[in-house]
Amino acid sequence: MPTDMDTVILGRTGLRVSIMGLGAGGYSRLGQATGSTRAESVRIVHRALDLGINLIDTAEAYGTEEIVGIALHGLPRDRVVISTKKAPRDGNRLIRAAELRKGLDESLRRLKVDAVDIFHLHGVHPHEYTHVQAELIPALLDLRDQGKLRWIGITESWGNDLTHGMLTAAQQDDVWDVMMVGFNLLNQTARARVFPHTHARNIGVLCMFAVRRALTSHTAATELLTQLAAKRQIDLRGRHPSQALQFLTERGVASTLAEAAYRYCRYEPGIHVVLSGTGNLAHLEENVRSLHLPPLPAEVVAQVNDLFARVDSVTGN
Repeated sequence: MPTDMDTVILGRTGLRVSIMGLGAGGYSRLGQATGSTRAESVRIVHRALDLGINLIDTAEAYGTEEIVGIALHGLPRDRVVISTKKAPRDGNRLIRAAELRKGLDESLRRLKVDAVDIFHLHGVHPHEYTHVQAELIPALLDLRDQGKLRWIGITESWGNDLTHGMLTAAQQDDVWDVMMVGFNLLNQTARARVFPHTHARNIGVLCMFAVRRALTSHTAATELLTQLAAKRQIDLRGRHPSQALQFLTERGVASTLAEAAYRYCRYEPGIHVVLSGTGNLAHLEENVRSLHLPPLPAEVVAQVNDLFARVDSVTGN
């Protein structure tokens, strides 16, 4: 198992980060959502660090900030890039600046640090962005000036915003240092709608949803491809939906569909870091192996791009 992970500079932040980030949310939430003990979840973080991962992404909503804080306690602060997030809403109500400030203070307490490297507004919906501009951006800038956060980020709610409407609006404000973007081989719309802007402004890009249910389950993949074909968003060219993605795993291209999906995102030019969440040590190591492998063959990437070129209606869940 390799322990020297490739690193990149995360855009204009200047942070040197591993090309894989450990996500403390998702289905497993470091195993907390699937029955793991706190000690077992802490071991996931420690093993990630051993494997060369130095970016840990958590959030108030995940309930894992305390676990991350315990896992990182006593380590040199500059060894790990800590990313956390707070939603712009409380239930159906948009939060005020004072609540954002209090939320960050509580995150810092749970993480046992004086400042976080990246603080995101979490899962912002398109209709919420005008409130973000008027109420929350000034507070974020003030918190940065106070030294409680180093870099300002924003994440989209991709399942509710499949064509990146919120990030399209956010592109007009030169305040965002990092953006968390939904992208995978099934829905590549960020390549045209987000990445040209992030590249132009040197914004760091964290890729979420690189692997979804339809990219780990043959049954789910077949169901999804059947639906997309019925919508005329893909052309199967006479192939049965159950066989349409075989080109990704035949002739030694990739050992699994998930491996192919990770490699596809890893080498996408618009992406700096691919986030991967797990509560299982073996799964963590498998994902690290996938992201250490070379790019998919150019002809395979071209086939993926052609097959899903018109798809903008799914995330793969």
